[in-house]
Amino acid sequence: MIKPVLQLAHRFLTVFLLLAFQATAAAPMPVPKAPDVGARSYLLIDYHSGQVLAEKDSHSPVEPASITKMMAVYVVFKELQKEALSLDDQVTVSERAWRMPGSRMFIEVGTRVSVEELLKGVIIQSGNDATVALAEHIAGSEATFAEYMNKYAADLGLENSHFMNSTGLPDPEHYMSAADIARVARALIREFPEYYEWYSQKSYTYNEITQNNRNKLLWRDASVDGIKTGHTEAAGYCLVTSAQREGMRLISVVLGTSSEEARAEASQSLLNYAFRFFETHKLYDAGAKLVDARIWKGASESLPLGVEQDLYLTIPRGRYDELQANVQRAPRIIAPVAAGESQGSLVINLDGATLTEVPLVALQSVDEGSFWQRTVDEVLLYFE
Repeated sequence: MIKPVLQLAHRFLTVFLLLAFQATAAAPMPVPKAPDVGARSYLLIDYHSGQVLAEKDSHSPVEPASITKMMAVYVVFKELQKEALSLDDQVTVSERAWRMPGSRMFIEVGTRVSVEELLKGVIIQSGNDATVALAEHIAGSEATFAEYMNKYAADLGLENSHFMNSTGLPDPEHYMSAADIARVARALIREFPEYYEWYSQKSYTYNEITQNNRNKLLWRDASVDGIKTGHTEAAGYCLVTSAQREGMRLISVVLGTSSEEARAEASQSLLNYAFRFFETHKLYDAGAKLVDARIWKGASESLPLGVEQDLYLTIPRGRYDELQANVQRAPRIIAPVAAGESQGSLVINLDGATLTEVPLVALQSVDEGSFWQRTVDEVLLYFE
């Protein structure tokens, strides 16, 4: 944890001199530009901090092909979470689901297949038939399920996405951006770790038919544990990848490459770049006290301040000891104060530039003090 800079002149001077000597002793190595990958659009982010490490047209809506199924799976996971569905539920396969073109799980019309089996057919085999079977079971029709997808997309804050179907088959009103895709990937990993591991499975057998996961990086890089491929003629070859090394998790989204090999190479290149030149640190825990602030006219004279959420930061490798944390508090805090109220900010700087600024919040409520406490503090404030 970086100790916050105190609001004292000599403390600022001490920190400044320390950093000056460090810079003189060992100048940091520059971070090169991200590799130029041959993709229509791409995005590389750190999972924990959410920081963008490389991107090209990442907010442009494009045809997502089977990457769409990440959103479909998210909806199914949410239904499981709400206990509106269970993994053991049996789904009757409709003729429409059975007739779906494209990649298939090879389920048979009229048969009953468990939700868990269908999910693995979607996640590992990218089965359009399995996806539609789940959509119809949950929402009654694929069109209504697409409305579920759009509703959850809004909840996740997706800004450049709209869904017309569950599979990603072409439709002019069906699109996603690389940034939105990365947001869905983060949500799947964060909210459903017990199911996310299915994305790392290299193959799945159903009805005596074994199909391999199309994500080639699962075989080439042991740190890769997901997440989804996609391809149509218009979309090109697409790949969303997540990898974890030494506690640092990355998510890359590569859209619109020329071949399966091109999408794998582009993704691997981005991952290797970030792991080589960046590192991610957890600076502060949510709810941990960073400083005590004076509170006036309250039942207590002290108010603990901290951050509401775990604070992660991704920085150039080897620069952690050069970070500065500066607490900027409200000049006067007057009771009553409710827990969670913003009372200033925490600013993290490197080389004089602000890397991030987050609210500093009250970690507990402080009620208004007694008449005597309020009177005494009123006098003290008058002469302050």
